[in-house]
Amino acid sequence: MMSIRNWSDPSSVRADNLPTSHPHPAVTSSWFPSATEGLYNQKFMVSAGIRSPRSGRMAGWLWLRCVLGPHLQRIHRSPDPSRAEGRVGRRGCNYQPRSLEKHTDSILGWASALWSLSYYSSPLLLCYLYRKGYICSSKLVPVSQYVGTVLVCLLGVACLRGLGRWKNSEYLQFISILEETKKSHTPANKKKLRCYDFDFLHWPSDFSWTEVSSPKLSKAGVSLLKPEPRLRGAADSVLNSVRTLPCHIISFLIVHTFGRRMLYPGSVGLLQKAMRPMLQQGQAKLIEEFDGQRNKLVACDGNEIDTMFVDRRRDGGRKGQTLVICCEGNAGFYEVGCMNTPMEGGYSVLGWNHPGFGGSTGVPFPQNEANAMDVVIQFATHQLGFQLIDIVIYAWSIGGFTASWAVMSYPEVQSIVLDASFDDLLPLALKVMPNSWRPLVQHTVRQYMNLNNAEQLLKYQGPVLLIRRTRDEIITTTGPEDVMSNRGNNLLLKLLQFRYPKIMTDDGIRVVRQWLGASNHIEEASVYSGNEVDDDWCVSVLQSYQADRDVSFPWSVGEDMTLEGRRQLALFLVRKRYTVNHSLNLSMKGGVLSGLKGSHLSS
Repeated sequence: MMSIRNWSDPSSVRADNLPTSHPHPAVTSSWFPSATEGLYNQKFMVSAGIRSPRSGRMAGWLWLRCVLGPHLQRIHRSPDPSRAEGRVGRRGCNYQPRSLEKHTDSILGWASALWSLSYYSSPLLLCYLYRKGYICSSKLVPVSQYVGTVLVCLLGVACLRGLGRWKNSEYLQFISILEETKKSHTPANKKKLRCYDFDFLHWPSDFSWTEVSSPKLSKAGVSLLKPEPRLRGAADSVLNSVRTLPCHIISFLIVHTFGRRMLYPGSVGLLQKAMRPMLQQGQAKLIEEFDGQRNKLVACDGNEIDTMFVDRRRDGGRKGQTLVICCEGNAGFYEVGCMNTPMEGGYSVLGWNHPGFGGSTGVPFPQNEANAMDVVIQFATHQLGFQLIDIVIYAWSIGGFTASWAVMSYPEVQSIVLDASFDDLLPLALKVMPNSWRPLVQHTVRQYMNLNNAEQLLKYQGPVLLIRRTRDEIITTTGPEDVMSNRGNNLLLKLLQFRYPKIMTDDGIRVVRQWLGASNHIEEASVYSGNEVDDDWCVSVLQSYQADRDVSFPWSVGEDMTLEGRRQLALFLVRKRYTVNHSLNLSMKGGVLSGLKGSHLSS
């Protein structure tokens, strides 16, 4: 049992002094003091016999920590070692606040939701107040008084919530471990802290970009491909800057108000609040069923990135030695995103949330996205111990930008899988905006949201697998019924034309478009067999070329070949590295990644 000395000095409240009857430091029913003990907060803090100044200061310190402490959501118990096949079978339970904490937390939650709603509707609200004449000194003074009164009331509610937490032994147990981990970030303390699910803002950082890179390079961030500037004279450049200044201002306002939120709706606070129960359930599944480890990474720009790592290396399988880094879509979170696909295949998986998504901080601009991806790869190689050759990047939709940046910047990466992705954001942005806005949209995208997936992917020499969703409404420019308007087709054509320019001539492009335009697998097979494609011959031609030269892309294979031979090679390449999925589901149990791993002729 904890001594009185431990409660009289804040620095001596150590997690390793906490009572336990279990060999693992995870949370168990016997780990918490009983209701009669109450962690001494009743007997030793407020009893008539003990009212020393030190105990009073300790009680005040604990209460303040409870007021300012994070929201505790779930307690994960120790894993079950008898479970196999990657499922550890950990038990868990939701944190049960007492009545006072529950009701005050509900009030503060509603206040937070109303503030978010007011923030996003502030332009309309301000216009309404202005038209009604409320924006004047005579009206603002009483309004400010009302606002001040509300803030004081909310402060009182927060203090009452802290009192409710202070009387809860489970929360006191948690807050003591959190404070001890912040003071001493040892593996033992981190292991104890991982038994709790709480507000990620208060989670201590587990890895920083500056640990493996020079802090001097962090100001500008990692390098991105920039659009080539037009060559102009000095005088012409100054005049053009003055002339385009209004366009720059409007573009800035668009992208920092509704533009970014339209492109990344997952960064909107109201959507995250609505999805919170689902995200918490998904995170509990990853931790309790797959022994996932949550980590906070600090990128070079200071943004904190929320990650989840599922380690399958100890399972003994070959697939577990490969790490799949997942890049989510514009409204995707690793808790409910594409991590499940490679996990079902038995791979080790590292998921992360975009800046501004879930527990990650910042906003999802391209530079911040690339900075986040960079620290994720640095964490995988330096902290988790994976080699770049053992890493596969798997991306969904807009996650193709960070995935293509990763393989461009780290060409040793084993391979990349782009699922339902696109070649360039600009055609998709023009689709949803009025045609009269075309110059403004072009400037805004190129200046602030230049998601140039194809341009980055062409810098990569390794295996590439593209997956097209024929029912996808997001990355089509006309509609899902028009298969050829899917921008995944353009990504494939640009890649093939760069890597095999002698094969992808006008005739090769025509036959590939014919195959891409097929509405089902039967039509695809008809186009393939109609051109009498000999798979064995195609493999032998490509292997022979690679063995004789062993050169990087682009290849000149097909230069001295007949039109029939080029057509065969074009169809062989497109079918080998382009999966057309006519449904909305994808499984990697069939060895998509393992087949991609062993290929040296992939497009």
